[in-house]
Amino acid sequence: MDLREAKLLVKQGESQRIEFKKRVNHPDKVMREVVAFANSDGGVILVGVDDSGEISGLKHAEEDDYVMQKALGELCRPKINFESGLIKIDEKRNLLYYKILQSERKPHYALETATQRWGKAYIRKEDKSIQASREVLEIIRNQRDQKPNFFAYGDEERSLLRLLESQESITLRDFVKHTGIKPAKASKVLVTLTLTNVLKIIPAEPEDKYIFNTQSSN
Repeated sequence: MDLREAKLLVKQGESQRIEFKKRVNHPDKVMREVVAFANSDGGVILVGVDDSGEISGLKHAEEDDYVMQKALGELCRPKINFESGLIKIDEKRNLLYYKILQSERKPHYALETATQRWGKAYIRKEDKSIQASREVLEIIRNQRDQKPNFFAYGDEERSLLRLLESQESITLRDFVKHTGIKPAKASKVLVTLTLTNVLKIIPAEPEDKYIFNTQSSN
């Protein structure tokens, strides 16, 4: 990546696949963005750009790169594939870029310290990195392993579909409240219907939403 390409990315602003960082002062927090990109569609992190899109650059880019490379090696589980490089702005300032590839080994977890065994998983939603719910993680694992998924229309499935006919979206909590079934069972129904393309999950905080998948080929 050269300076012209970096400026084009900056002009687009932060998005589903672009993140700006002024410095790598808190590498554990930057790893949330890294993990979110790997667990989603991939993306680019530009270091030396503030949230407003101003290219401030780095006077000691090698120091920031050292911190970033160390964090990438120690604070992501499993390890993540990436490309990186230095972009010269002028004689005193540089940018760093890290291209995070969409992973075939997801889900990945961000750790706060290198001694942790597992941390928290994140996904990218527009210009934010949000913590992945249990349901999102289960969907990711099934899609990764390409497991065949089937379901039968039972009482729970019928109740859910009737509920969605009367409102635009539903959450796990809504489903449990309206049907009285246990949360674990409700979670399984929502995940199964998402994996079979009946529903579409919209990751969100504090709760994911589910809607009818109008693009389903079924």
